[in-house]
Amino acid sequence: MSVIPGIAVFDIGKTNKKYFFFNEDYEIVEEEVQHFYETRDEDGFPCDDIALIGDWVTNKLAMKLADPRFNVKAVNFSTYGASFVHLNAAGKPVAPLYNYLKPFPEDLGDLFYYRYGGREQFATETASPILGNLNSGLQLYRIKEQLPHLFGEISTSLHLPQYLGFLAHGKLLSDITSIGCHTALWNFNNNDYHRWVTEEGIRGKLAPLFSSYETVDSVIGGRPLKCGVGLHDSSAAFIPYMSLIQDPFILLSTGTWSISMNPFNKNPLTTKELQQDCLSYLTYKGMPLKSSRLFAGNEHEEAVKKLAAFYHLNTGYFHNIRFTPGLVEPPEPATASAEFSFSGEETVEKTYHDLVQYLVQKQKHSTDLVLKDTGVKQLYVDGGFARNEVFMNLIARAFPELAVYAASVSQATATGAALAIHDAWNTKPRAGQLLEVKRYTAASSGQ
Repeated sequence: MSVIPGIAVFDIGKTNKKYFFFNEDYEIVEEEVQHFYETRDEDGFPCDDIALIGDWVTNKLAMKLADPRFNVKAVNFSTYGASFVHLNAAGKPVAPLYNYLKPFPEDLGDLFYYRYGGREQFATETASPILGNLNSGLQLYRIKEQLPHLFGEISTSLHLPQYLGFLAHGKLLSDITSIGCHTALWNFNNNDYHRWVTEEGIRGKLAPLFSSYETVDSVIGGRPLKCGVGLHDSSAAFIPYMSLIQDPFILLSTGTWSISMNPFNKNPLTTKELQQDCLSYLTYKGMPLKSSRLFAGNEHEEAVKKLAAFYHLNTGYFHNIRFTPGLVEPPEPATASAEFSFSGEETVEKTYHDLVQYLVQKQKHSTDLVLKDTGVKQLYVDGGFARNEVFMNLIARAFPELAVYAASVSQATATGAALAIHDAWNTKPRAGQLLEVKRYTAASSGQ
């Protein structure tokens, strides 16, 4: 049996921790999913156990490098953002992997924003809505103000993807996709760290930036290895689309959050847009990616649970409801504060169509925030809603001026991490068959 050359990728989500091995055609040869018990920080708030995750990554990589079936030429990492691993001078974690869902102290936030121009100005400069601990830079500020002894112990703070990279190559490095994702660390106007990072003594705790599409040479168990620096997962998931689609487009990435990402919108964020949950990510090539967020997947999931209980059905029933044009009401203007309600007098199919139509109205408002005045003519939807026939037909109706596609890249986040360092490990041209699409039109949805 011939040895398969390829890349190992670790994709660390909040729920699932995954390992993949891709061959040079970007086919998944091996896949493993792990779940780890959470631990708790000093306040009793749940958080991922960085020791368990780090040991799993290190041991799995060593085992695969020794596996005679594979020639692991490279490794890269993608993880959720807004999470720092704080290291001492010996490179050992000295703090929990604080959970970005932990509430941020309100009085501390008030003091911080008072010092740096107020919430509106600060959010505009950093292209980050005010999100508490989701603004990961403020996690370091909180440690400095409330845990000064710990702050003194910290030699370097790495975002989670770069910490996993450090375990493989031993270099302390930062990555622009992790620094530039709603961290409040980066001044998008100046294309550099915001002044507060230096003034509060945070800059010295951050590792130097390293290119997201270059690699570090390492040797593990006598085997040479090209190591990527690691990527923020939202930025990694965008890479296959940016690599494969030639004409201007907007990507609606759906899951718990629905994120509309428009690389062709070059307009700076306004205060009004920030207040409506717009932000900018930095791509792996350091370009701003204007985006808007909507908690649509979560809202859909919670509403379906209520409908299932009311109609005495399994939630899986709703996955199989077919689109029926006659069940759709004439569209009304969406209002961001509206909540979905139902009378219970209609059939389950009619009520579900009403729910999805309500969500699509909100989605149109959110997507329009980053779509308008950009000349984009294509909308790609990936993730859970791309597989929802009712949603896709209604989103095509909502954007009749666009070519609307349900799109899928198998394991887009991990694939993006592999694509980012393609030239370091792959002898073939970038594969063009990774993207599967299905077109929806307003006409075919019965408008």
